[in-house]
Amino acid sequence: MTKPEQLIDQLRTRFADDLTSSEVTPTAEITIETTVEKMSAVFLALRDDEQFQFDTMIDICGVDYLAFGVAEWQTEEPENTGFSRGVDSIADVADDLVAQPGRRFASVYHLLSTALNHRLRVRVYAPENDFPAVNSVTGIWRGANWFERESFDLFGIVYEGHPDLRRLLTDYGFIGHPFRKDFPLSGHVEMRYDEEQKRVIYQPVSIKPRVLVPRVIRDDSRYVDGNNPQEASSDA
Repeated sequence: MTKPEQLIDQLRTRFADDLTSSEVTPTAEITIETTVEKMSAVFLALRDDEQFQFDTMIDICGVDYLAFGVAEWQTEEPENTGFSRGVDSIADVADDLVAQPGRRFASVYHLLSTALNHRLRVRVYAPENDFPAVNSVTGIWRGANWFERESFDLFGIVYEGHPDLRRLLTDYGFIGHPFRKDFPLSGHVEMRYDEEQKRVIYQPVSIKPRVLVPRVIRDDSRYVDGNNPQEASSDA
């Protein structure tokens, strides 16, 4: 039995009543999912149990599943010149997208066991879509502090129990969370330096958001040099 298979069996046995899903991909990536109510106990066991020893928090990522599986553009037909333009962006149609209750926002944790050379991904969904909140793990891994602040800043996921949950990357006074699927790609405001006022000012966005659809290139006879009909016929 390989290491990933052994680890997934150990996880399923140890957390039989605590996991809502568990899987291992053909590339040996293991993902388990637990709930907000049980996440603290699960993470403590993952860190302290001899069979796991996940002593290192590599990363914490926020995820917005609002438009999961929905494409902003399609390339059903090829174009010979330039770019075609996407008609609607996700932000334009966000009101028509409805995420399942408690299945829009998730906090995803990437763990490493330096002793056993194991890696693990843990997903925790926020129970509420309107006010996504999960428990902070800064008391388990101190390095989670800035990761949780980043996720809060970009996705608006609240980490309850965090010692200093402030924005990390956006500007002072920034409104909204830029990595949410319903946040426009160009934002709501832009800033520039005004020569007359001698200061930086904020103003409404002056560009029109649009989705670029790349030209489709297909390797067939349509793109073979017309001076070589034999090559064209062989590719047709």
